[in-house]
Amino acid sequence: MTDSLAGKTNSHTTDALTLRLAEAARHTAAGVEIIDPATTYIEPGAQIGAGTVIEPNTTIRGATKIGAANQIGPNSVLSNAQVGDRCIVFASVISDSTIQDDVHVGPFCHVRGHSHLASGVRLGTSAEVNRSRIGKGSKSNHFSYIGDAEVGDDVNIGAGAVTCNYDGVAKHKTVIEDGAFIGSDSMLVAPVRIGKGAATGAGSVVTKDVGDGEKVAGVPAKKLKGKAKHV
Repeated sequence: MTDSLAGKTNSHTTDALTLRLAEAARHTAAGVEIIDPATTYIEPGAQIGAGTVIEPNTTIRGATKIGAANQIGPNSVLSNAQVGDRCIVFASVISDSTIQDDVHVGPFCHVRGHSHLASGVRLGTSAEVNRSRIGKGSKSNHFSYIGDAEVGDDVNIGAGAVTCNYDGVAKHKTVIEDGAFIGSDSMLVAPVRIGKGAATGAGSVVTKDVGDGEKVAGVPAKKLKGKAKHV
């Protein structure tokens, strides 16, 4: 590298760092705690509420709006995201989507496709949500895919559960109503509806609608006697 080229490169790097630190300082002055400004990337135009903590290696892009008293990062990317108050986004990506108050996301989650997480939702390790709405207090704590779905309030989605939304030609919708229990490793083959308070057994492949309070299990899933135990 010639001396002149090296000088231009160093100058560009210095200018970028200066701008980045200036943007971080602007948010710090407004009550945001940025743990390591040198590894935090905040694009101009982003809004961040007072009391929010931005952990290292976090990128905030576009028209992102973050409320108060949140923990964002470390190692998170928010792009055109809307975040309420008192949320945790840990080592995860949220793009073009909204999460309301008291939501926990991460680690290693991806929320995208104009998805919406209502207050109190919890996504644990390696959950992906795409083009879906999840109701208040619902949770998916381990290894799941929720795509093209409408999930009600207080739904438990077990480890390894998948909404099978694509048949190779078109995408289809899954509806999971309030209080349903989706057992670990359940495959919900859309289009399908799981009724209020219904339950699927572990490893079920659900190809038909499940009525309110019903429980199903098997491959393919069949209705079992009695009501779902969790109701």
